[in-house]
Amino acid sequence: MTTLHGFELIRDEHIPEINSRARLYRHLRTGARLLSIENDDENKVFSINFRTPPGDSSGVAHIMEHSVLCGSRKYPVKEPFVELMKGSLNTFLNAFTFPDKTCYPVASQNVKDFYNLIDVYLDAVFYPNLSRHTFEQEGWHYELDRPEEEMSFKGVVFNEMKGAYSTPDEVLSQQSQAVVFPDVTYGQDSGGDPRRIPDLTYEAFTAFHERYYHPSNAMVYFYGDDDPEQRLAILDVYLKDFNRRDVHSAIPLQQRFPAPRRMTTPYEVTPDDEAPTAMLTVNWMLPEGATPLEKLAFGILNEILIGTSAAPLRKALIDSGLGEDLAGRGMDTGLAQMLFSVGMKGVKPADVDRVESLILETLKKLSVQGIDGDTIAAAMNTVEFSLRENNTGSFPRGLAMMLRAMDSWLYDRDPLDMIRFEQPLNEIKAKIRAGRFFEGLIETHLVNNPHRGTVILLPDANLAVQREAEEKLRLKTVRDGMSVSQVEEVVQHTRELKLRQQTPDSPEALATIPVLTIADLDQETRKIPSIEMQQGDARMLHHDLFTNGILYLDLGFDLHTLPQELLPYVPLFANALLETGTDRLDFVQLVQRIGRNTGGIYHALFHSMVPSTGKSTNWLILRGKAMVPQTTELLSILRDVLRSARLDDRERLRQMVLEEKAGFESMLTEVGHRIVNLRIKAGLNEADWAAEQMTGVSQLLFLRELAEQMEKDWPAVQARLEQIRSLLVCQSNLIANVTVDADNWRGIEPQLRAFLDDFSKETAAATIWQRPSAERPEAITLPSQVNFVGKGFDLYRDGYPFRGSLLVALQYVRSTWLWERVRVQGGAYGGMGAFDRYSGIFSLLSYRDPNLDKTLSIYDQTANFLRTLNLDTAELNKSIIGVIGELDAYLLPDAKGYTALTRHLLGVTDEERQQMRDEVLSANEADFHALGEALEQFKERGEVVVMGSPQAVEASKVTWAAVKRIL
Repeated sequence: MTTLHGFELIRDEHIPEINSRARLYRHLRTGARLLSIENDDENKVFSINFRTPPGDSSGVAHIMEHSVLCGSRKYPVKEPFVELMKGSLNTFLNAFTFPDKTCYPVASQNVKDFYNLIDVYLDAVFYPNLSRHTFEQEGWHYELDRPEEEMSFKGVVFNEMKGAYSTPDEVLSQQSQAVVFPDVTYGQDSGGDPRRIPDLTYEAFTAFHERYYHPSNAMVYFYGDDDPEQRLAILDVYLKDFNRRDVHSAIPLQQRFPAPRRMTTPYEVTPDDEAPTAMLTVNWMLPEGATPLEKLAFGILNEILIGTSAAPLRKALIDSGLGEDLAGRGMDTGLAQMLFSVGMKGVKPADVDRVESLILETLKKLSVQGIDGDTIAAAMNTVEFSLRENNTGSFPRGLAMMLRAMDSWLYDRDPLDMIRFEQPLNEIKAKIRAGRFFEGLIETHLVNNPHRGTVILLPDANLAVQREAEEKLRLKTVRDGMSVSQVEEVVQHTRELKLRQQTPDSPEALATIPVLTIADLDQETRKIPSIEMQQGDARMLHHDLFTNGILYLDLGFDLHTLPQELLPYVPLFANALLETGTDRLDFVQLVQRIGRNTGGIYHALFHSMVPSTGKSTNWLILRGKAMVPQTTELLSILRDVLRSARLDDRERLRQMVLEEKAGFESMLTEVGHRIVNLRIKAGLNEADWAAEQMTGVSQLLFLRELAEQMEKDWPAVQARLEQIRSLLVCQSNLIANVTVDADNWRGIEPQLRAFLDDFSKETAAATIWQRPSAERPEAITLPSQVNFVGKGFDLYRDGYPFRGSLLVALQYVRSTWLWERVRVQGGAYGGMGAFDRYSGIFSLLSYRDPNLDKTLSIYDQTANFLRTLNLDTAELNKSIIGVIGELDAYLLPDAKGYTALTRHLLGVTDEERQQMRDEVLSANEADFHALGEALEQFKERGEVVVMGSPQAVEASKVTWAAVKRIL
C-alpha cells in the first residue's frame, strides 16, 4: 500500500480522453476520499463536497451553504467569502446546494491565490462560526424596529427563495422532481420553501452541520497543473485532527410506482391577466445504479428527443400548436435515480390532457416505427463533438469535470466512470449498428414505465395575495402570542443584528485573511495574436491559437445598414437562418445536417458604444465550429443559410416567435437585474437602445405584437425579413473571424477567401437611427414576491474622464457598501454595481430584493460614501487585485478569438489596455474621492428603472413617469 501525507493510494491511471492522470486516494485516519486529476490546465480547481440529503423543505442545506462562509476558526471575520471576492485572482468562487449534495469549489490560475482560497474554504467547512446571528442573517429572523410596527420575516435565503417561488419554471422544476420522488429526500426542496424556512430552528441548523460536515462524509477534488503532492499535504493539515465516523448520509431509493400519478399546483399571475395559461410536465423515474453506458446513452437520447428544434418529440409538441414552448428539465442524470422531464408552457388549461397524451403517443410511435437515422447520426455527432471539445465557456473545465464525477461518486460508484467516455461511446455505436437501440430505451424506460408523474401548473390570480395574507397571519399569530417583554426582545434582537451587520471587522481579524500582494500580479496585459487581412470589401481576422484541431469561425454583419424599424426583427431573422431550412432542405434536414457535420452554429449580438467617437457599433454574428476536415461543409452550410434560408415559411416562423416569447417570459425573474440595467442604459445611448430593442423588454412587447401581425399581415412581415437579408448579407458589410493554429490556417485560408468572394459586391450604406426619449423613472410590474431595483448615470456626460482606477473604486463599492447595505442589512440576494467604460454608464442594481425605496436611498448615498471614504491600504490592494483578476479572466481558445474580434470592432489597442492596467495598479484614495465627486448628481439625475410586484410599485414613494405590466 502506497501512503503519503496520511493518504493511501487506491488507483492511479491515465485518462487519454482528457490527457490527464487521475489518482484516487483515501485518508487513513478519517476515510475522506480524494480524486486528484493532474494535467497542464493552468486554471486549477479545488472542491470539497459533502452528501447532504435534507429531511424537509426548510432550506437547511442551502442556509448552511451560505453560513459556513461567514467566518471560521482561523478567519474570524463576518464574511471571509466577501474578503476573498475583494482581493483574489479567482476564476471561480462560489458554492452550490443540490438536492443531495453541497459543493464548495474554487478556481484560480495563480497557485498562491489557489492555495489561499483552499485554506479559507477548508477552515470554513470544518470549523465555521455558526452563530445565531449568522443563521438569522443568512436564513431567517423576525425583524421589528419598533414595538408599534408590523413584524416581518427577513433573511438572504428566505428572499432568494421567495424569488424562486415567483418563477413558474422553477416551481415546475421542483414539483417535477417531487412528483416522482414523494417518499425520499428528492421530494423535498433543498433550496427551501419560503413557507417552511421559518420552521427551521437554530438547533436543527447546527445539528445538520454536526451530522454531515465531517471528513468521513467528504469527497475532495483537485484538478490542474499544481503540485500533486502538495495537495495531499494541504488536506492532511485539516483532516488529521478528526477521527473516522459513521456518517449516515446514503440517499434512500424511491420505491417504484405501480401506476402513474398526477399533481396540480398553482402559480402566480396578475388579476388583470386576460388569458392566463397553464404549464405541465410528464416525468419518469429512470433506473438506479445506471452504468456509464446507460448514462451516456440517456444523454444522447435527450438530444435525439428534444435537443434541437428538429428533434421528433420537441417538433411534435411545437407543431401541435397546443402550447408556446417546451418545458421540463429534460434528462437529469445527476440524481441517484435519473429523471426525464418534458412538457409545455403557454398551454390553455383545457388542453393539458391533450399535451400529456401527445407526449405519450409520440414516444410510443417512435418506439414502434423507429427513429430517423439522420436524427440519430446528428445527435451522436453533437454529443461526441461536445465530449471531445470539452468547451465549458467561462465555467472552469475542471469544475465541469468534477460535477460529472460526482454523478457517480456521490452514490459510491467509480468517479472516473463519467469522465472516461471512449469505451461507452464505442459500445453505443456498436449497439446502434445492431439496430433499435434508442427505440428500446424509449420502450423500456418511458413507454412501459409506470413510474411516471404529471405535474400541472394552473394560473391563480389570488395566489400572491393569499401568500402575503398567510405570511402576515403567521406573523400576527406569533406576535399575538408574545408578551410585551418578548416583543421588546425581538426589537432589541433586531437592533443587535443590525449593529453587528454595520460594525466593521477589526483590522486584526481582517489581517488573518490570506491575500496576494501587488507584487504577485502580472504587470503586463495579456495579448491575443491577431492578424487583419482583406478579401475584396470584406475584412478577415486570424488568431493563431492551439484549438486541438477545431476551427472556430465567426461571421459578423454590421447592423447599422438596417433602418431602425427593422431592428426588432433581427433576432427572428437570425434564428430563421438556422431553423427554417433552405431551398434544398427542409428545416429538419438542415438541423440534421448541422448536427452531423459541425460542432454547432448559433448566433450572437454585439452592441457597444465606440470609445471617443460618440458612435455605436452593432453586429449580428454567426458563430460556427467544426473539426478542420469539416471546414468545406461548414462553409457550405453557412453559404446555403445566408443565401436561401426559408423566410417564407409562415408557420415555422410563427412557432419560433411563440417559443421565443415564452422563453423570454420564463427568464424574467432569473435575470431581472440585467433586464433592468439594459433598460436604464437604453435611455442613455444608442448602442444599448439598439440592444434593448432586440434583447430587452421592448423585444418581449414586440414579439407579442409580432405574433398577432403574422396572423393579420404576413406579407409585410416576410418583406421585412427579406429586406434584412438583402441589406445585411453583402461583402462590404462582413467581417470573418477565424481562430485556429497557423498550420491549419494555411489550408483554410483559400477556402475562406473563396467563400467571402462569393458574396454580393454591392456597397451597404450606414443608416442613422433616431433614438426616442425614455420615460423615467419607470416601473415594470410582474407577479413576484421580490424586486429588481436599478439606477444609472452617464459619467461621461459631465466630462468625467475614464481611468482604470474607476474599476478599482467600483470593485470596492460592490464588495463593501452594496454587499453590506443591500444584501446583508437589506436582505436582498444580491447588490451589484456595473460600469461600461465604452459608454460611461454607471449602474447600481439589486437582485431578488424585498425592498424598493430603501434600496434607492442606499444608491443615493453612494457618492457621499466614496467622497468621505478613509481608505485602508490593505483594502485598496484587495480591490486592485480583484480587478486584475477580472481583466485576466481565463479564456478558452474560442473565447480568446471572439474577445479579439470585439476589441477590433471597438478599436481598442493593446497599448490602451496596458494604460488601463497601469491605472488600475496605481489606483489610490484620491481616485475614489474623485468618483464620489463625479457621482454628486447621481441622486437627482440618475435614471431609475425597477421590476417588481404591482404592490411594491404602488407602495413606493417614487413618482413614476411610466408603469408597464409585462406579465
